[in-house]
Amino acid sequence: QVRPVESGGGLVQAGGSLRLSCEASGGTIGSYAWAWFRQAPGKEREFVSAIGWSSGLTYYSDSVKGRFTISRDNAKNSVYLQMNSLKPEDTATYYCAGDVSGNWYATSSYNYWGQGTQVTVSS
Repeated sequence: QVRPVESGGGLVQAGGSLRLSCEASGGTIGSYAWAWFRQAPGKEREFVSAIGWSSGLTYYSDSVKGRFTISRDNAKNSVYLQMNSLKPEDTATYYCAGDVSGNWYATSSYNYWGQGTQVTVSS
């Protein structure tokens, strides 16, 4: 059973940057597609970005397009989310998800989920 483990969250001022990492424990990121979702207090979990198994295919939500970059390093068994120009509205718990079946933008399509890492952006 693959268990994604996220790291890299923290407190940052608006305009700053953070890099989130997701390492697959108990397995490999292999040929799965992987994604990042986020959930702010009182809100639904929402899609942020996804990457195909070959890194040639990436998707972003409109709210992060141009500011966030998703990548993967199969040799390091990890997926990353580089977040630049952070805004207070990016504050949320960020989750790594893998092994999509169906709609890449839907939480129900992913089989593997991490515990999340908190990102807080101060104004």
